[in-house]
Parts: sequence; structure tokens; C-alpha cells
Amino acid sequence: MIRTLIALPALLLATALPAAADLPKGFAERVETLRQQSGAPGIAIAVVHKGKVELAQGWGTTKHGGAQKVDADTIFQTGSTGKAFTAAALAILVDRGKIKWDDRVIDHMPWFRMYDPWVTREITIRDLLVHRSGLGLGAGDLLYVPRGSLSRKETVKRLAYIQPARSFRSGYAYDNILYSVAGQLIEEVSGKTWEDFMAQDVFAAGGMTSATANYETRLANPNRAHPHARIAGAVRGDGPVSMLDERAAELGRAALPAGGLALSANDLARWLQIQLGKGALPGGGRLFSAAQSAEMWKGVTLQPISPMPGQLAPLTPNFNSYALGWSVTDYRGVRVIAHGGAVFGAIAYVILLPDQDVGIAGVVNAEETALLRGVIHTLVDHYLGAPDQDWPARFNSFIEARITGAKAALSTTRAAPAKIGPSLSLDRYVGTYRDAWYGDVVVAKGKDGGLTIDFTTTPAMKGKLVHWQYDSFVTRFDDKSLEPAYVTFALDADGKVARVSMKPESPIADFSYNYQDLDLRPVGATK
Repeated sequence: MIRTLIALPALLLATALPAAADLPKGFAERVETLRQQSGAPGIAIAVVHKGKVELAQGWGTTKHGGAQKVDADTIFQTGSTGKAFTAAALAILVDRGKIKWDDRVIDHMPWFRMYDPWVTREITIRDLLVHRSGLGLGAGDLLYVPRGSLSRKETVKRLAYIQPARSFRSGYAYDNILYSVAGQLIEEVSGKTWEDFMAQDVFAAGGMTSATANYETRLANPNRAHPHARIAGAVRGDGPVSMLDERAAELGRAALPAGGLALSANDLARWLQIQLGKGALPGGGRLFSAAQSAEMWKGVTLQPISPMPGQLAPLTPNFNSYALGWSVTDYRGVRVIAHGGAVFGAIAYVILLPDQDVGIAGVVNAEETALLRGVIHTLVDHYLGAPDQDWPARFNSFIEARITGAKAALSTTRAAPAKIGPSLSLDRYVGTYRDAWYGDVVVAKGKDGGLTIDFTTTPAMKGKLVHWQYDSFVTRFDDKSLEPAYVTFALDADGKVARVSMKPESPIADFSYNYQDLDLRPVGATK
């Protein structure tokens, strides 16, 4: 949730804290050069070393072509790095004696259900956070990608209909929906909505003065970064950087505990201080206890290790596990606590080197991964005393190769569809099709006589269905930032539509577009 590259040295920035001598020489100028070359409108970086904020700074502008500069108080959407904040909210409740990490979820939410009754009975609060539930990758994400209409509680109730992909606690598969469960549990236990708990008990208590946990507060802040992406090419990531519709790019509210926060560089610097201080607040007091800090950094679920390709090979870890809202891994023999984040039009990355007492966080208001990860890994090598490896160029080459490969694959697929079909008149595809966990998808006739499609649970997902081959069509959504999908109608022996299946058109579509998990059956008037 998700999901997912330099020339004029002119410096467009405003800072609350100046760069310290401990940073790489010329670092601020280099970031600005990289930002301009990438096309990203804005970027902000925070660095904490030995308890001191060494950098909290912004570069560029809040939106493409705009005049407002990014500064240390500009809020950026931070995607799944927010999972660690939801874990911290639960840690606060553990410290208060309201819950225990290994409490069963149904002990606090008796109405909660998973697909398997045994899993319903056994799944714990810890299980909600560590991606070992048995759900498949990104299970349920279409319920709120983009802007799902369901409440958080209704979304959680839909879990009862999502079939597992593997046995409970048998392996790792990243999901977002169980963090929605965690957010609902915070409300059930504390009596506050997750949004209010985050605002009052995490942000205000932690001194993160600009951070937001809901759309109204974020949109009311004039000093916010707007979302951007490359969507004009053959696949997402190709074409020029352009600004997205800010409201259309939102996730559904149910997803906010999994990745719906917005923070500034100053907020992120404070968060790094709290994390490296094991819950201690700068100036005294605590947000959470050292005991809970240890729990949140304790690896629980092993993540598979795949060698990183080509010039990114040095980033291949020796071990990799998932803790409570964090990945626990290594780099150059050093322990690393980290998490990335991506939502439509924005990316973020937070990395902690606890044994070196270093924390680095970065945010970009565009889907420019090479820029962000390149800059952050440059800082990591600096603080480890390693030579500069030109990580921006390495990431740029990797991403360009990935996009080139995807464009070639898609071009091959599109080149020669079979000149067969559709089998039925278009009227006979019209109807309402229902998936047990997602809900209804409506196929209708448009004003031009062609077919239209409407994903009713995620209202922004509507547009035309264009015939491809046989009984398969391709979505052409009104919002061009949405990933298209193949829609295939399967007919029964009488020539009636028996079911509808889907899959993303792009070979590199974000996993949150989990079209392939839908099993749509007719409930409306198909003919």
C-alpha cells in the first residue's frame, strides 16, 4: 500500500535546523542536484546521530510547478512506515496494562472473525503485526485502494470471507488489512478512534507537532506536499512526472493504520530520537517503555532472502525478519531496523542503525524510489565509514531496467491479440458480479454502446471495458493513475456468464492491485 532517476546546483530550500559538519561534505547541494535530475518536486530528510538532530531539511517545492518551498515542517505522506506508529500505539496500551502482545484478538473484539475458525480463536495481537497469518500478499487491499468506501469495522468484518493462501504461522506474506484490525482494536480497547489515539497519545505526547492521522487535518494544512507520479507511459513509472488528483489518490480510511500518516522532517527527526532512545522523549519522560521498544524490534517472522540484482547486490542481507511494524535485517554486518512506505504519489523510508546510534528518514512527494533510496543509502554508508558507492545511480539503473523490461513484456502481450470474440453480444455481459470479500462489481452499457465497469466498494475505480480477445476485456479507468486489469468472462454450457476473473495488465503493477484474488459470480441480470 501499495506500493512500487540530476543538474543545476541552485538550492531551493528552507530549514529549521542547519546541516552539521558530521554530514557528508556538500550533501545538501548534492540532494538538490539529484532532486532536479529525478523530476521529483520535493524531498525532505531527517538525520539523528547520538541523540542529536543533525538534519531536518527540505528541498524543492510542495507541488510540480508551484512556488511554495518544502521546509522542515512540510508534511509528506509516509505510507507503510506508519505501521511502526500503530505498533507504538499498541505498545502504549501494553504499558498501561490494557492489553498484552500475546492476547487473543477475540478477547478484546469478540465479534472478530477470520476465514478459518481455528485461526479466529488463536490469532493474537502480535500476529496482527508480523505478516504470518496465512493471508496472501496484499490480501484485501482492493477494499481501500483507492479510497475505499467501507468503514474500518466493516472492512475488518470482510476478513471472514478472505481465504488464506497458506497455513497459519507457516510463513511470511505482507499484508495491510491486519493493521486495519490493529487500528480497530485500539479503538475497542482505548475508547478512542485510532485517529484520535494517534493524534493525542502518540503525536502530541511525542512532540510531533505537525503530524496528522486523518485526511481532514492533512488537507487543512497549507504546508503539505502534493502527490506526483509517472503515469503517462506504457506502465506506471514511465513518462514525465505529473501531479495526481489529491483526493483521488487517497487510500480508504480503513487503511490508515497500515499507512495513512503524514509527517514533516521535524516530526520524523523526533520519531528517530524516540526510537533510538528506546521510547525515551528528548528532554525527559517516555512515550513507551524500553521493554516495549525491545518487543517492537524483536524479529518474529523470517522473510525470504533473494539476492539483490547487479549493482544492488551489496544490499543483500544475511538475515531478514519482520518484527512489530519493522523489518530487522543487516547491512555490512551491522544490525538494521527499517521500513519503507509508498502510497499513490509519495514514498518514504526510515532506517535505524541502533548500535551506531544513527537514524535516517526520508520522504518524497513523487514515486521516485531511486532518488530517496539513493540519498538514504549514501548517508548510511557515510555513517558506517564506507566509501561512496553512488547509490542514486545504482538504484536508477535498476529501476530503469525494470521499467524497460515491463514495457517490452506489455508491448509483446498487446501486439497480437487473437481476432476472436467476444462470444456474446455485449448486452449479455451486463450485470452485477459479487465477490464474497470485496463486494459488487457492476458491468453496464455505456452511452456509446460499449461496456463500462464500476467497482462499487472503491468508487474511484470506474471506466470503460474494451474488448481484447476471446471473452477478455481490459479496463480503461476514468482515473488514468489506476492500474488497468484484464477482465475475463467464463461461460457455462448454456453460454451464460458463470464467473469473472481478473489480473493486472502491467507486469509490475503494485501488489495492492490484487485483482487476481477476486472470484466474481453473477448476481444481477446477466442474459
